[in-house]
Amino acid sequence: MTHAEPPLPGLPPTPGAGIRVVSIPHAGPYVDAVLPAGVVRVGVPGEPAPWLDRAHLAAHAAEVDVVHLHVGYGHPGPAEPEAWAEELQRLGIPLVVTVHQLRDAGPAPGGRDAQLAAVLATAEVVLTLTVGAADEIAERYGRTAIVVAHPSLAVPDPELGAERGLVGLRVGPASGAVPDPVGMVRAALSGALSGGGRLRVLVDAAVAPALDPGIVALADAGELEIVRCADGEWAGQLQQLHVAVLPERCGTHSPDVEICRDVGTRVVAPSCGWFADQWSDVVPYTNDERAGLDPVSLAAAIGAALTRPMPRPADRGWREEQRAAVREVHGEVYAQVVADRSWA
Repeated sequence: MTHAEPPLPGLPPTPGAGIRVVSIPHAGPYVDAVLPAGVVRVGVPGEPAPWLDRAHLAAHAAEVDVVHLHVGYGHPGPAEPEAWAEELQRLGIPLVVTVHQLRDAGPAPGGRDAQLAAVLATAEVVLTLTVGAADEIAERYGRTAIVVAHPSLAVPDPELGAERGLVGLRVGPASGAVPDPVGMVRAALSGALSGGGRLRVLVDAAVAPALDPGIVALADAGELEIVRCADGEWAGQLQQLHVAVLPERCGTHSPDVEICRDVGTRVVAPSCGWFADQWSDVVPYTNDERAGLDPVSLAAAIGAALTRPMPRPADRGWREEQRAAVREVHGEVYAQVVADRSWA
């Protein structure tokens, strides 16, 4: 199944218009935001993406002009990345890769690194979201990445207000990304209280029953508030905060940073990634795969963030212009890789 947005009458052709693109994943807030008008999106929603299967690629090669793989965007990627990338080359289908995350906390150490090494070795074009990530890609993989800004993901709700001093922290069961949620919550609570604020723990409604009893006990004692979030409520929850804390020790970029920029919420982010490259209004704290969480650093960062005024929501006109520019870059990339293959 394919879908294309027709160009408006009287406007020049959009770069990449008519080119058939497989996005992996097929859709999502970021994937949808960067898709140029006029590009034909091939396939249907669903995970795992059938295009990660080499047999499916071979059977449907005539239906696609470009494959665009988003690495670290909520899907496992190809099971055998080197063989998958080689199959694309054999079929003559150019590969574009956007690197969202450079590392993960999965069960197999180095899994993300091996996947990136394989797909970046054969990608026609590599994109990423920050200068810092581009420098890291060049150093680790010897590839030059085009830096494209992360586009807007949310529009402030005029009916929602933000509470000065309210700190929000999203947690769930213990995981590789957040191995000690209770320790994270205690450190965030210390920072919120020292800054004259209070802590709200945000929990996905689906995983709320698995929340650590230690966190529930703190809520029962009146030391913090637990709010269960349903699908579609996340931007609104972030908008109500003065400060949002990112807890993961292994991230590179975050859509939450962009939502907070859109709605006007300050961000406290771990040292593991390039979050401050996404948005200058980010207060860092020490938390990465090697050193782990420094609770004193987190408490101090929250206290410092609370002393600053709440930022204003991003200018909507500027964000729309930025998203249009990002889409244009994607259209130009698709057009160039298709042209290069036609001359090969």
